[in-house]
Amino acid sequence: MNRLLVVLVLLVLTLTGSLGAQLPAHDISGLTLSPGDVLHIEVWQKKELSGDFPIAADGTITHPLYRELKVAGVPLQQVEEMLRSFIARFESNPAFTVTPMLRVIVAGEVRQPNILTVPAGTTVAQAIALAGGPTDRGRLDRVRLVRPNGSKMLDLTSPDASIAGSEVHSGDEMIVARRRSIMQDVVVPSATIFAALASLTSVIIQVTR
Repeated sequence: MNRLLVVLVLLVLTLTGSLGAQLPAHDISGLTLSPGDVLHIEVWQKKELSGDFPIAADGTITHPLYRELKVAGVPLQQVEEMLRSFIARFESNPAFTVTPMLRVIVAGEVRQPNILTVPAGTTVAQAIALAGGPTDRGRLDRVRLVRPNGSKMLDLTSPDASIAGSEVHSGDEMIVARRRSIMQDVVVPSATIFAALASLTSVIIQVTR
C-alpha cells in the first residue's frame, strides 16, 4: 500500500470518527464566530426557531426573530446564554442545542474545490476529505493554510499526527499544491508552442512568395 493511499485511508477514518457526532468532544465554549459562519439551532418542538442560520455581515443571525442578537466575536458560551434568554420569551425552560459551523475554503488540487461550512473541531485533513480528497496530482505534503495573520505550509503525510490534526479556524483557506508533471507541464506546452511557431512560419513563407 503506497504512502498516498495510507494517508487517504487515515483521512476517511478520521472523518467518520470525528464528524459523526454533531459536537466535538473538546471544549469550544470560548469559540467565537465570524460573518459567513453558521449556527445550527435546534429548539425542542419549535421548528420556527430551529434550523441553520448564517451570521450576517453585521454580526447578527439571519432569522426574522434572532436578527436582534449580535453574535459575531462573542464567545459561544455567551451566545448560548443570549439565545436562552431570547427563546425564554416564547418557551419557558427552553430545551435547545447550538452547533457552530465554520466557513472555510478548500482549493487547489482537490476533487471538489468549494466553500464549506464544517463543525468546530474539524481538522485540516477532514476538510480536505470533505472536498473530495486530493486529485491524482494533489500533494498532501504541501498544503498551504492561509489565515488573516499569515500562512504556513503543512505536510499532512508527516508521521507527526498533530499536523494532520490541526483544527480549522473560521475563514481558513486550504490550498493543496499540484504535483509537477514533465509530460503535461513541459512537453505538451512546448509541443504546442513549436506547432504554433511552425504554423506561423508556414504562413510567413506563403505570404512572402
